Amino acid sequence: IACVIKWLLMSMFRPSHIKFTRGTLFLGLMSTRVEPEVLLERVGCAGVITINRPKVLNALNLSMIRQICPHLQKWENDKETGIVIIKGAGGKAFCAGGDIRAVTEAGKAGESLAEDFFREEYILNNAIGKCLQKPYIALIDGITMGGGVGLSVHGRFRVATEKTLFAMPETAIGLFPDVGGGYFLPRLRGKLGLFLALTGFRLKGRDVQRAGVATHFVESKKMADLEKELVDLKSPSAEGVSRVLESYQNQVRTLAQAPCVLSFQMLSKMSPTSLKVTYKQLQAGATLSLPDVLVMEYRLSQACMRGCDFYEGVRAVLVDKDQSPKWNPSTLEEVSDQMVEQCFSSLGDKDLAF
Repeated sequence: IACVIKWLLMSMFRPSHIKFTRGTLFLGLMSTRVEPEVLLERVGCAGVITINRPKVLNALNLSMIRQICPHLQKWENDKETGIVIIKGAGGKAFCAGGDIRAVTEAGKAGESLAEDFFREEYILNNAIGKCLQKPYIALIDGITMGGGVGLSVHGRFRVATEKTLFAMPETAIGLFPDVGGGYFLPRLRGKLGLFLALTGFRLKGRDVQRAGVATHFVESKKMADLEKELVDLKSPSAEGVSRVLESYQNQVRTLAQAPCVLSFQMLSKMSPTSLKVTYKQLQAGATLSLPDVLVMEYRLSQACMRGCDFYEGVRAVLVDKDQSPKWNPSTLEEVSDQMVEQCFSSLGDKDLAF
C-alpha cells in the first residue's frame, strides 16, 4: 500500500500531469466557492440590496440582518446614495420569511439566537420604516411572506408583479404576524388585515396592490428595465421614483387572474393561542406607532419561545410536514384572557429598545 501511495504522489507532480492537476484544483475551488447570502452594492444613484439565498427561497437569517442594517444606515446618511432598492435573487422569491427552523432549534436549546434574531430583525424593520430621507423601493417579484414582508412593507414603495405571492402565515405555526404586522395590517381597508392575519390567506399578483400591501404593479419581465431606469436617475427623489413607477405601471396590459376562493375552515387549522394573541395584537396596533408595535411584538415573540405551540407548529408544517399539529390548548375556549395578557407582559430590562 505504501508503494502505491508513493507512486500516486510522484505521478501527480510529473510535468505531464501538472496542467491537469492545477486545472482540477481550480475547478474544485470554483465548485466549493460560497456565495454571499446578501449582496450590498452601489449602482448608479442607488444602494442595492440583493437577498441571495435562492435555494431556500431567500430565507432571512441573523447574519443577513446584521449585514443589511448598517448598510441601510450608511446609505441613509450618504450624499452619493439617492435611493435604496431591495430585491431577491433567483426569480422565485423576494424573501419567503425568516429562517424559522434555526430559531426553533435555538429556542429549544435555550440559546441566544431565539432572542437575538427577533430583536435585530425588528430593529431592521424599524430602520426601514425610518427611511424618510431616501426613497426605499422593494421589488417584491415572487414569494413574499413573513420576514420578507418586514423587509418591504414599511418602505415607501413596494412593487408587485404577477408572480408576487403575499402571506402572513404565522398562526399556522403557533406564532403571530410579526415584523410590524400589528402596525400595517390594521391599517388596510376594512377588516382585510385582520382576515389576512388570522387565516394566513395568500394574495396573488395584482391583488397585492389592490389590498394596499404593494404601492405599484409592474409586469415581471419589465423589472430589470425598471431597476435600470431607477439607478440611472440623475436627480433621485420620491417624486422622480414615483413618476418612473407610474410610467411602468401604465404599461401593464390586463392580466388574467384566478378568482380568490375564501374558506373560513382555515381557522380550524391554526393555533388557538395564536389566533387570540393575533386578534389582540391588531386591536392594540391600530393606535400605536411602528416602534411601539415592534416593542409589543418582541414581547410576543419571547412568549412564543417560552410556550409550546411554536415548536409544535414548526414540527408539523416544516419538519415532519404531517400538517397535523397538536395544539395546547387545543380549542379557543381553553385559551383564557389571562393567558393572552401574559404574552403582552413587559420583559423589563430585556424589552426591545430603539
